[in-house]
Amino acid sequence: MEGLSWRTVCCLSVLCAVLFLRPAEGIRFVIDREECFSHNVEYEGDTVHVSFVVIKADTPWHYSEEGVDLVVKDPNGAQVRDSRDKTSDKFEFIVQKRGVHRFCFTNKSPYHETIDFDVHVGHFSYFEQHAKDEHFAPLFEQIGKLDEALYNIQFEQHWLEAQTDRQAILNENMSRRAVHKALFESAALIAASVIQVYLLRRLFERKLGTSRV
Repeated sequence: MEGLSWRTVCCLSVLCAVLFLRPAEGIRFVIDREECFSHNVEYEGDTVHVSFVVIKADTPWHYSEEGVDLVVKDPNGAQVRDSRDKTSDKFEFIVQKRGVHRFCFTNKSPYHETIDFDVHVGHFSYFEQHAKDEHFAPLFEQIGKLDEALYNIQFEQHWLEAQTDRQAILNENMSRRAVHKALFESAALIAASVIQVYLLRRLFERKLGTSRV
């Protein structure tokens, strides 16, 4: 029993290390027309969580809700999921065939777009085969569920942060356009006033010249 307890402590330590050191897969990239990424899924039946947000365009004057297309294909090249004409999306799917999956983005806009992309594979391992004492099996099961739940929270937080970044950039661009529009309208108003003054002066000069004759 003591040996089993020591082995249990070691397993718990490894699980805690995995829990806190497992890296996220989120990336941020610039797309022109098409960009593809690959991710290896080792087990059938795993749940793949996917999210993306179109953060900004390469010009502050461009604002569009056209969005981008995302197509997910399995190792055989068959389409398993797609998202069309969206500026942001979040979905999940069950892996039917293990292997390298491809995630291809297509940008329909004439401008370069910055996209925040995140993918996470949820895999739950069963530890009954590693623990000889049946009382430890539920413990390992709960630790595995806790690990997945915490990473799902990180996944959701990453998506919300990307949404916040997108909204902040849009608000900044809209404020900049509003300031430029106000300056342009002011300049146009001043130019119109100058032209009116000039035309009125010419009109009075002609009238004065006519009256003198």
